[in-house]
Amino acid sequence: MNDVRQLDFSYFPGCSLATTAAESNRSMMQAARILGLNLIELEDWNCCGSSSAQTMCKNLSLAMAARNLSLAPAGRPLVAMCPRCLHYLRSAQECLKAEVETREALEEKWRRPITTDLEIIHFMEVLARYGLDRLQANARRSLKGMRYVPYYGCTLFRPPRLAKEKYFQGEMENILGALGAQAVPDALSYRCCGSFLSATDPEIVTPLVQEIIASAAAAKADCLVTACAMCQLNLEMRNTSKAKIPIFHFSEILALALGAEDYEEWFIRHLVDPRPVIRKLSRAA
Repeated sequence: MNDVRQLDFSYFPGCSLATTAAESNRSMMQAARILGLNLIELEDWNCCGSSSAQTMCKNLSLAMAARNLSLAPAGRPLVAMCPRCLHYLRSAQECLKAEVETREALEEKWRRPITTDLEIIHFMEVLARYGLDRLQANARRSLKGMRYVPYYGCTLFRPPRLAKEKYFQGEMENILGALGAQAVPDALSYRCCGSFLSATDPEIVTPLVQEIIASAAAAKADCLVTACAMCQLNLEMRNTSKAKIPIFHFSEILALALGAEDYEEWFIRHLVDPRPVIRKLSRAA
């Protein structure tokens, strides 16, 4: 790796990246190390509260998010890869800014201050700000020849409550394009995949997934690349059509381009074998 100054960030993995999408977490941490981006995991973090807790008790889910914010040092940005975690931590922060008494009560509960001006950013935002030159310097495997759908899902597509926030639409294309990959524009990049309804109402989710996969197949994409672990799971698990297109985590493609060789450990966790895409890249090289 080229000699680059290390940049420190706090890091909130969230439940999915710690469990069902561990391959996303592993590949992201590997890519970050290569790029000199030091992601310091919050000690003793808990679920952000965005899923079942939010539907059961808003006060509970707010307290869960606030506890994570109280663990984050004020001196460095807090990074999340999961769009849902990003959205909910930002949303909770906005709530705590507006409701001073609630914030003070939670600070007393956790016996720690909560920094309301803490910057909470997505990993792609980190790359867009600090990593593009580092990408060029550290790239080891060209992505030339890979046609992919940049699938952001709906949560990164500017939730109304956070309309003033920057979500860097198009950054996946900028980052992977700099590494040689070709984005396929004529596909459903922001269509909702059904999210957590996959657990309770799969009959609703399957048609949504079929439409997304069909759009990628019609555009002759080699694969879809997701920014969301829940989207990746749904697009693989709830697709019952004949079209079987590999669904990569964004961090996997990034780490591959940076020379990672242990990708077999990630790929065995996929339901649709992504190795044909890698073999195609090898032939193109």
